[in-house]
Amino acid sequence: MPARVDRASTSSIGARQDEGWSIVEFRAASDDSDEVLVAVQGSLGRLRLNRPRAINALTPGMIGTLTTLLEEWAADERITAVALDGAGDRGLCSGADVRAIRTGLLDGTGDAAGFFRAEYALNALIADYPKPYVAFMDGIVMGGGIGLSAHGSLRLVTERTRVAMPETGIGLFPDVGALFVLSRAPGELGTHLALTGRAAGEADAIAVGLADTLVDSGSWPTIVARLASGEDLDAAVGQTAPAAPSTAERGWIDRCYAGNDAAAILEALRRAPESAARVAGDLLAARSPLSVVVTLAAIRRAAELGSVTEVLAQDLRVATALIAAPDFVEGVRAALVDKDHRPRWQHASLSEVDGTEVRALVAGA
Repeated sequence: MPARVDRASTSSIGARQDEGWSIVEFRAASDDSDEVLVAVQGSLGRLRLNRPRAINALTPGMIGTLTTLLEEWAADERITAVALDGAGDRGLCSGADVRAIRTGLLDGTGDAAGFFRAEYALNALIADYPKPYVAFMDGIVMGGGIGLSAHGSLRLVTERTRVAMPETGIGLFPDVGALFVLSRAPGELGTHLALTGRAAGEADAIAVGLADTLVDSGSWPTIVARLASGEDLDAAVGQTAPAAPSTAERGWIDRCYAGNDAAAILEALRRAPESAARVAGDLLAARSPLSVVVTLAAIRRAAELGSVTEVLAQDLRVATALIAAPDFVEGVRAALVDKDHRPRWQHASLSEVDGTEVRALVAGA
C-alpha cells in the first residue's frame, strides 16, 4: 500500500544537500517498493521515479503509487504544487517497461490492457490536476515519460533533453495522450515525429508543444526551492524558448507528410530532393507498417478531439488492439530482447495494411 507522507519522518532514501539549499529527504512512497520516492519540501510535494538502471521505466506498481499520491495531494491544503523528476543521470523516464509487458503476454501472467488503462487514467489525472504540476524533463523522456510530463502545468527541458515517442518501432503507436499535443504542433512537425519515432532535442520539444521552457540541467534544486517557498511558476523559472532546428525543415516536412495515405507519405519522402527527407523515409520504412498506418489515422483524428481525455480514450482502444497483434511482441523482441534490430513485421509494406479497417478501429466504429 502507498505510504502517506510524514513531514516529520526521519527515515529517508536518497537524502541529499541540494546545492546550498536545505536538505531534502526522500523516502519510499510505498511500503512494498522504493521505485517511487517522495518528499515534502515546504509546500511542494516532490515525486521521484527511482529505477535509474532502467531509466526509470514504469511498472504497474509505480503507476498505482503515483496515482494515489497525486489524489491525496490534490485534497491536501498544505501542498500547493507538485514537482516530478527522475533518479540517476540518464533521464526522467524511458517509458513503460515493455519487456515486462511482452513477457506477460507470452506467458499469460500479465494484464497489458489493465496496465494501459491505469497508465492513461494517471495521464488524465495529470492533465486535469487542480494544482501546479511541474515536470523536470532532463535527459531521456520517452513514451510513458511523456505521459507523465507533457500534460503538466510546466514542462522544463534542459540542454540534455531527448524526447521521443518511438512506438512505431516496436509495433505500437504514440499513446499516453501524446497525439493530442503532436496533432496541434505547427504544420506537420508532430506527424513527422509520431510516424518516425525520431528523437527531438530541447528546442524541438518546445516547438511541438511537449515542453514549455529551457533551463540549465543544474538549476533544478534552485527551482524546486523557489517553488517550495511559494513562488509562482513564472517567477520561479522564467521563460526561455530557443530556436528549434526542425522549423528550418518545415518546407519538406509539411509537403511530404500532408494527407491521410501513409504509403503516399513514404513515397513523397523518398522522392524529395532534400537529403533529410530521404533519411526520414528510410526510418519510416523500417517501422511496423501496421503501426505507421494506425498512427497516421490516430493523429488525424486526435486533431479533431477536444481534450486529452478524449485522446486517451482513443489510445486505450487502439493500444488494446495492437498488443493483440503480432507486431508488438516481435518489435520488442527485435529492439529490446534479442536486440538484432531485424523485426519481421506482419505486413511487408504500408500498402498491404487495410486503411479502412484501421480508420474504423481508431474511430471505434
